[in-house]
Amino acid sequence: MATKQENFSYRLWRYDGAPGELIPLLQSAQDHFGYIPRRAISYTSSVTGIPESEIYGVITFYSQFRLRPMGKYVVRVCAGTACHVSGAKMIAETVEDEAGVGIGDTSEDGLFTLQTVACIGCCSLAPVVMVNDDTHGSLNPAKTRKLVRKVSRLARKKTEKKN
Repeated sequence: MATKQENFSYRLWRYDGAPGELIPLLQSAQDHFGYIPRRAISYTSSVTGIPESEIYGVITFYSQFRLRPMGKYVVRVCAGTACHVSGAKMIAETVEDEAGVGIGDTSEDGLFTLQTVACIGCCSLAPVVMVNDDTHGSLNPAKTRKLVRKVSRLARKKTEKKN
């Protein structure tokens, strides 16, 4: 983690006050930390002179920025037309219920982050969900529940092997 902080610090050290540099600084912070932690907002404010409230406003305005770390498994529910008419809302609700996470949030255990996306590009498999880089199609609530439970079990097994 020290290296990540050093890289972010280097980027801020090079800050020359030019307009439009806040977004690249925030992108750098997110690249290094995986999200933008409170300490990065404070540090950016102290170096740039931009009030924390203004920095927070920029972060919350742009959907590319995150204030919380992503879960180990990012679940993306397609909300495109084909998926929408095939029950994507019910699929999202099933993931919410089973993983204990709301859309746009990360579960308390840090295991799941749930997002909706405009289109995954697998319309013939609607409704579709991606778990990290794996695509799962032709879902219904039962299949979705089974998928989330399987991912949870695999995560527990990996954790047990490490201990």
